[in-house]
Amino acid sequence: MLSRVLLVSAPGKVILHGECAVVHGKVALAAALNMRTFLRLQPQGNGKLDLNLPNIGIKRTWDVARLQLLDTSFLEQGDFTVLTEEQMEKLKEVAGFPEDCANHERLAVLAFLYLYLSICRKQRALPSLDITVWSELPTGAGLGSSAAYSVCLAAALLTACEEIPNPLKEEEGASRWAAEDLELINKWAFQGERVIHGNPSGVDNSVSTWGGALRYQQGKISSLKRPQSLKILLTNTKVSRSTKAIIASISNRLLKFPEIVAPLLTSINAISLECERVLGEMATVAPALEHYFMLEELIDMNQHLLNALGMGHTSLDQLCQMTMAHGLHSKLTGAGRGGCGITLLRPDLEGPKVEAAKQALISYGFDCWETSIGAPGISIHSSASLDAPVRQALDGL
Repeated sequence: MLSRVLLVSAPGKVILHGECAVVHGKVALAAALNMRTFLRLQPQGNGKLDLNLPNIGIKRTWDVARLQLLDTSFLEQGDFTVLTEEQMEKLKEVAGFPEDCANHERLAVLAFLYLYLSICRKQRALPSLDITVWSELPTGAGLGSSAAYSVCLAAALLTACEEIPNPLKEEEGASRWAAEDLELINKWAFQGERVIHGNPSGVDNSVSTWGGALRYQQGKISSLKRPQSLKILLTNTKVSRSTKAIIASISNRLLKFPEIVAPLLTSINAISLECERVLGEMATVAPALEHYFMLEELIDMNQHLLNALGMGHTSLDQLCQMTMAHGLHSKLTGAGRGGCGITLLRPDLEGPKVEAAKQALISYGFDCWETSIGAPGISIHSSASLDAPVRQALDGL
């Protein structure tokens, strides 16, 4: 068991193209968002297991000796199978939730306990740890915050228990694990996602683990050639929605109007493929403005198609109109009917124009961040390499 403090971070994700169409076998393109979740794991000698999630107001403590006495044989899952209802109930008993505990809080704690007990049970004794997780990502906005959480937990626990080596050298500010170690992190993170979401696609945790951009189709995930980074505005309309209900309504519309809806899905697939081609070209030659104009056209066309499928919302229309007034191009990302949108920022755009668009969105009541996509995946850091606000958040200041 490692005795040093571990600091890790993992990115969120955005869907560039293919949302909802991916459910019907089409290609989706996802990219790592340069907004991250940070985790600090600190071994301690007080016999306690402490979990602190300041973003959602969770502070929980368990007695390690008591956890050690529990029968955790139900967690023996060498083949990474799905937890049964009975196993989930046993995990809830271990967690010991208060009556007023909200569902998202329960799921965050259950995913943590599942990963802690499963990964650390091979140790001679369960370790006494103090774990704090703080995120730049808003929760419940379709940006992969739960996946980034699961990836950080998996990486930190596997490293602390010496299941995978710590890749950080003393003189380095940050480092990443070897491919085989990333595979193991991703497998465990997917298990954490299963506890939270039941039957996730695996896209979110894969993007958060590997970083960059990925192509997903019918369960097959592969890396995407793309330029180092694309700048975007990320806007949260703060309109909540149900992904499950939206997917069901599109499926119903496909049954009702097959000759109308099927071509829409085919067109969205073609946009994903064309975007993949353009990004690949931008990765092999110096990106030209013409490439960005093509990406903008694809964004506009896809947004119209998504509206035709019933994924639009007045808040997203407002987002697109406000950014278009400043010469920028936007589309929804994720489930639609609210949630988040992305706006491409061409390299020739002047700072004041971008700032004016950003302030217009904020004044309308949206949350807006200037960020980028194509960020590195799960990473391990030295304390000195982290920005002061991140260190303060992890220290509980």
